[in-house]
Amino acid sequence: MTLDAAFWITALSILGLLCLSAFFSGSETALTAASRGKLKAQADKGSSGAASAMAVTEDSERMIGALLLGNNIVNILSASLATALLTRMFGDSGVALATLGMTVLVLIFGEVLPKTFAITYPEPVATRVAPIIRVLILLFSPVVSVVRAVVRGLLHLLGVRGNDEGRMTAIREEIAGTIALGHSEGAVEKDARDRLLGALDLTHRTVDEIMRHRRQIEMINADDPPEKILSQALASPHTRLPIFRENDDNILGVIHAKDLLREVDRLMRSEETVGMANLAGLDIVKVAMKPYFIPETTTLDEQMREFLTRRTHFALVVDEYGALQGLITLEDILEEIVGEITDEFDVVAKDGGLSRNEAGDYIIDGAMTIRDLNRANDWSLPDDEANTIAGLVIHESQTIPSEGQTFSFHGFRFEVLQRRENRITRLRVRPL
Repeated sequence: MTLDAAFWITALSILGLLCLSAFFSGSETALTAASRGKLKAQADKGSSGAASAMAVTEDSERMIGALLLGNNIVNILSASLATALLTRMFGDSGVALATLGMTVLVLIFGEVLPKTFAITYPEPVATRVAPIIRVLILLFSPVVSVVRAVVRGLLHLLGVRGNDEGRMTAIREEIAGTIALGHSEGAVEKDARDRLLGALDLTHRTVDEIMRHRRQIEMINADDPPEKILSQALASPHTRLPIFRENDDNILGVIHAKDLLREVDRLMRSEETVGMANLAGLDIVKVAMKPYFIPETTTLDEQMREFLTRRTHFALVVDEYGALQGLITLEDILEEIVGEITDEFDVVAKDGGLSRNEAGDYIIDGAMTIRDLNRANDWSLPDDEANTIAGLVIHESQTIPSEGQTFSFHGFRFEVLQRRENRITRLRVRPL
């Protein structure tokens, strides 16, 4: 066979089709591997290519359909031209030679090489190819729409449904997974990881998970003598205290230490009587703030916004029947992000409720939350059924254990060290 013009045209056509195959393969890999977060940051800085990439990847099903359509067209066409060319040169054996040759060429130059390059530099490649891909999507749109309709119909027959509602959840899980991966690889410090994951969790956690339980709330009895009320307020480490009358479900208000002191100062400066006798006229309910009640199912993110809007830091948590369950402050929510916040008046245990003995066992306060324990030790104890470590033991054992009882679950051995009434106050925990 002579190397005439038809030969060279066919050979150059095959070469051009291989280049197009590489373009489609590399574009698909780059656009699917590129981080939408990075592309968004570049688009905000004025990158038109990044903006195009964001628009293209918005409908990933349509994008993949157009790229696969283009890739299959050029691959099949290049294989057909190679078969015709080699059959003309070598006869019937040209079919086998064309199959072998095009498989090697497409595999190396049309798939592996461009995809390896694209996955190494996904964002730069994506920003450069996106404007071209947008045009191709428009050109292939009629065919892609038909193909997509057929595919969705087949999936519908198999019982597979789309999950567009889970996109935001998937994004959050991707961010959380990236942060956790960065920590495991040493790129993100533990404190930074805890802060970032804590901020992400605010929308999925409710106030009843972190509130101070009603048994731990310090309250003022409105019927107490003024001297006792003043002494209790001054001795308390808290600046805001709920006021009740008769029983602790009957909350009348919340007194702020500054409001109380202002009222005491006003009474002491009164000229009607002299000295401490003025305190007899103290009406603590009169100077108290109106109580702010919230349901226990309120999310932390929503409650933080409410605190900022209302310009208050203190809320009382009630259940569906209106019974007091606990209280929560803005500081409690912030501590879920930045960790424990203490000042010179806070009463804090030296070991923070968690210590380790010489044998390597952990001595844990029963009221310590599972989340705090997991964050402190990088454990993964479940907190779906209980908020505290004592609650987890009670839930798993299906009883209120006695002192000295031991249990093994979730890869740990739990021993009850102290029990007060129906509460587990001290535990020894050892990883198995």
